[in-house]
Amino acid sequence: MTREEVYAKLLPVFKDIFDDRRIKIDDSTVSTDIVGWDRLMHIQLIAAIQDEFAIRFAVEDAANMKNVGELVDLIMKQC
Repeated sequence: MTREEVYAKLLPVFKDIFDDRRIKIDDSTVSTDIVGWDRLMHIQLIAAIQDEFAIRFAVEDAANMKNVGELVDLIMKQC
């Protein structure tokens, strides 16, 4: 799966979880860039991403992602 393909599947998940059709994400996007992305929403986001991509993250990986770029890297490793 290419980075572009990951983003094509990932963006709708972000828009759905945060209920915001205007969200834009890229490798440098961090939680403070998106209104409402707190610890609880992070858990919901990770669960939705795991379902969308049919993958599972290690707890420490899910908790320690610094930005969307690292998230995409983790997804690509498993797809």
